[in-house]
Amino acid sequence: MAASRGARVRGWDRGWSRQGDEETEHGVDWDRFARQMASMARDLLAQPSVDATLERITASATELVAGCDAAGILVLHDSTVESLAATEQLVVDSDRLQERLREGPCLDAARSSTGERVFRIHDLSAEQPRWPAYAPAAHRLGVGSMMGFLLFTEHEDLGALNLYSRAPGAFTEVRELAGWLLASHAAVAFASARTHAQMERAVATRHLIGEAMGILMGSLHVSEDEAFDVLRRFSQENNIKLREVARRICERGAL
Repeated sequence: MAASRGARVRGWDRGWSRQGDEETEHGVDWDRFARQMASMARDLLAQPSVDATLERITASATELVAGCDAAGILVLHDSTVESLAATEQLVVDSDRLQERLREGPCLDAARSSTGERVFRIHDLSAEQPRWPAYAPAAHRLGVGSMMGFLLFTEHEDLGALNLYSRAPGAFTEVRELAGWLLASHAAVAFASARTHAQMERAVATRHLIGEAMGILMGSLHVSEDEAFDVLRRFSQENNIKLREVARRICERGAL
């Protein structure tokens, strides 16, 4: 296994391109790869939702990184693992295995505390001292080799993009570089899609609360500030989110 605190860039002199499952060893085809990445970046930003963006990211991994049979994004919520946009059940099974064992490379990549942003395991059939329980179990699932990348921006860590191959030794240093470049674009698109979704939810929530306040102002004959106080007190006293209280009022026409 090879790991690093940032993306390793060895292999620039050997060239990479997706041609079936072959790498070009003579001449650097970075121009072709750059065009593919540019097309992917535009496609990612055009997706209508966070889920669609993530699905396009993992599909792009299987299309653009030679040797990648399956891909997925692992997100940690405290001690709970969430599998997003998995292209195959194998990815979900691997994530669940790591959650159950409390160890694994994808978990480590998603944890900012480890400081490691890239991992690559050459052969899951070989002993892996860092993940002694996960490695043999993953090999029994059919994983031959794997690599993964922390998805991060300047302000936050988003999760880990993980690539799987059924064959051992599928991921070379050049393919690791290709994966890292893809992950860099993916992180920006993921963060942008999530921010856009949060803004849309915030606007919808404000509209819903405003509508509920209007109903209360009419039915209780109170001012705007008083209507909001009614909403806020009911939310706090009943431990119900303000948005949910507003939704109920809008549906029922009353508190």
